[in-house]
Amino acid sequence: MHAVSATSPIHLRPATELAERVLLPGDPHRALAVAQAVLEKPLMFNHARGLWGYTGTAPDGAPLSVQSTGMGGPSAAIVIEELIDLGARSLIRIGTCAALAPGLELGTLVTAHEVVAADGVSAALGAAPRLTADERLTRALVEGGAPAVTAVSTDLFYDPRSHILAQWRSAGAEVIEMEAATLLALAARRGVTGAVLLAVSDVLGAQSRERIGPGALEEAGIALGRAGYAALATAPGHDQRPPED
Repeated sequence: MHAVSATSPIHLRPATELAERVLLPGDPHRALAVAQAVLEKPLMFNHARGLWGYTGTAPDGAPLSVQSTGMGGPSAAIVIEELIDLGARSLIRIGTCAALAPGLELGTLVTAHEVVAADGVSAALGAAPRLTADERLTRALVEGGAPAVTAVSTDLFYDPRSHILAQWRSAGAEVIEMEAATLLALAARRGVTGAVLLAVSDVLGAQSRERIGPGALEEAGIALGRAGYAALATAPGHDQRPPED
């Protein structure tokens, strides 16, 4: 793990050490729920700006951090940059998505092996129009039961463009979300590993949206955390030895 004093982030306020392995939910409440479900004796890593984060011991005996990113690429980019500065080396986004393709049911977990970058942050970072996730982490997520899909990242949750869903479907996108392209663009730029695990929270039809219920959403959030941790434990990309006493 890396000491709090390793660097001085501007937005995060580290209150404990950060693990090299980090799960990245958008929702701070999901960060708390995952930390409570997966970590032993989690300590709050950050609470500044309402972006709750925690570090504790994972079931494999090595440290793991869970840090919320907020909504959208701009917020996620700030958090991810500062986490990397603090020593994060393997990061998995554990968030929600809306299904564009038929056959994806509410609550289903999927792995975004490829992301169509339709957002402003990845463009500003000079990323390619299509981004790929880390191969080892993606394989571990798929083997853990989350099938591979192509996602599209956008800046707008409420999008007024009537044609855009058809356009993204034509580009091969099966789900839509808001932060995956940012993570993958920064991972490539900063030389760390990044992957994307998503739970289907909405199903989008031609003129309709089906939304997951609150209880099922909470269950999906815990499932994301457990599956994300399992992938990090199965396909570690860095030294994950427990800290010395």
